[in-house]
Amino acid sequence: MNVIAVYFSATDTTKKNTLAVAGAFGCPVREIDVTTEGACGEAFGPEDVVVFGAPCYGGRVPKVAKARLDCFTGEHTPAVMVMTYGNRDFDDGLVEMVDMGTAHGFVPFAAAAVIGQHTFGEVAVGRPNAEDLAADAAFGRQCAEKLAAGSLKVIDVPGSRPYKDGGNGGKFRPATTDACVDCGLCAASCPTGAIGGDNRTIDDDKCISCFRCIHVCPVGAKVMDTPAYNEFAAAFSQKLAARRENQYFL
Repeated sequence: MNVIAVYFSATDTTKKNTLAVAGAFGCPVREIDVTTEGACGEAFGPEDVVVFGAPCYGGRVPKVAKARLDCFTGEHTPAVMVMTYGNRDFDDGLVEMVDMGTAHGFVPFAAAAVIGQHTFGEVAVGRPNAEDLAADAAFGRQCAEKLAAGSLKVIDVPGSRPYKDGGNGGKFRPATTDACVDCGLCAASCPTGAIGGDNRTIDDDKCISCFRCIHVCPVGAKVMDTPAYNEFAAAFSQKLAARRENQYFL
């Protein structure tokens, strides 16, 4: 059995959850990170197991992530779908992931909707934590057991068809302070190529407010600190303060 983890993860949250599930199969895991441009699709067979990971943007799979994940194909290939969301709701995102896999020759026989720290505000801070990752691993072991038992059919998950509007990302755009040292890491790491060659200009039409540039900047020069954002983030954090738990579907 070959275990492959394919994920879109702007701030490494989805990556952590996806690898925790994939690693529990008891086999070496090959990683395919499609977060930045340049990753290409691949074809998998029935001897492979693919764990797909994506975040939830407005209740949907981010459009940029969907475009890249759609490049992978299977041939009755077992798959596990992992969606990370920031404590609000995953809406139609998980059912969209299941449908994506099915449309491309995979058999999504298990799925998970797991909590990760939200990009905006102070929501689900520090998650996934050790307890979350342990639960992910326990789910991964259950997936392996289910697969070994020969139970391979598409899992039913919550969600509606047609899907709600979403997947575009947010409206907030990071700024660059004078601390910038022009290392270029932000531009190289941007999932949509939204940051210009000057490492400061952001293409409003391309930016999806994933805040990856803030996350990777080694000197803290990328910031999101405007009155409009701070007001929104404070209200958003209060609204989503109640703890939510991971959900696993087998």
